[in-house]
Amino acid sequence: MISYLIKKSFYGVLVMLGVVVAVFFLFQGFGDPSRLVMGQRADAATQDNIRKELYLDQPRWKQFLFYLDDVSPIGIHSKEEIRSKGLKGWFIGGDTRLGLKWPYLRRSYQTKKDVWEILMEALPGTILLAIAAMVIATVLGVLLGVLAAIKKDTWMDTTAILTSVLGISAPSFFMGIVIAYLFGFVLSRYTGLHMTGSLFDTDPFAGRQLQLRNLLLPALTLGIRPLAIIAQLTRGSLLDTLDQDYIRTAYAKGLRKSRVIWKHALRNALNPVITAITGWFAELLAGAFFVEYIFGWKGIGKVTVDALEKLDFPVVMGSVLVSSFFFILIGLLADLLYGLIDPRVRMG
Repeated sequence: MISYLIKKSFYGVLVMLGVVVAVFFLFQGFGDPSRLVMGQRADAATQDNIRKELYLDQPRWKQFLFYLDDVSPIGIHSKEEIRSKGLKGWFIGGDTRLGLKWPYLRRSYQTKKDVWEILMEALPGTILLAIAAMVIATVLGVLLGVLAAIKKDTWMDTTAILTSVLGISAPSFFMGIVIAYLFGFVLSRYTGLHMTGSLFDTDPFAGRQLQLRNLLLPALTLGIRPLAIIAQLTRGSLLDTLDQDYIRTAYAKGLRKSRVIWKHALRNALNPVITAITGWFAELLAGAFFVEYIFGWKGIGKVTVDALEKLDFPVVMGSVLVSSFFFILIGLLADLLYGLIDPRVRMG
């Protein structure tokens, strides 16, 4: 198991390297970054200094090596670079130092803040939203799937399948608009919910206040599609498991139906469900752009969309790298969960 995780980690490093290459060259040629940094009114000397600071006066291949050196956790930097960039980590050497450091995602063109700092401020909101969405999707999806399996070929089964198909077919951005308008505007007086809002609201009299109710609508919107997929996977996998010999043996021993289903059958039917849960959780962390933007929820998605509107490419590039890292990390966690849920995986 350990050797397998080491192998997966190595592949993850290669994937991240590929993402760095794609991100760097994808955002080349979209205007002059020095012009975006200094605005439209600056002299040529100022522009030259900014181009030098951003390595724009170097050949493209050197620019890439400098970028790779910045975003890599292991890098070579001069003492001046360490001071000016505010690099954090452990460095050894003289004027040119080798260090183990936090990746440097550079600075925002618009706010001049470190991109890492901007993303870390937004990350808790995205994580909270993704967790809430997956809790809703997992609990309701598993319950709906179990209900459909034990009530096979009844109206409950048909209704569950139809509901899940509609959930899979509905795009998140469309459902977000519908849910925001219906529950946050039309029925607002009854639900007490608003169309937009983040985790914290600032009141001129009461100050900064926690608003967990603003989490409900975006979490529900984000959880609809994984809920539908989890329900169908749970139903199909549980039906296959209930046909196994050991389930018939459990019934023959006189075990209650509820005990057989929840303790024996469901546990062995959860592997494909876990795959869906971990895969969707990674996607929700990385791709809740439209949902966050529709509901005004401050997270990485909204920060990225705002940065795209302002051509703030370092923020966009940093968000792509952070999102890719979460995909890889959650994939490794999924492999660990397989071993905990199903001993056969751990033995293999």
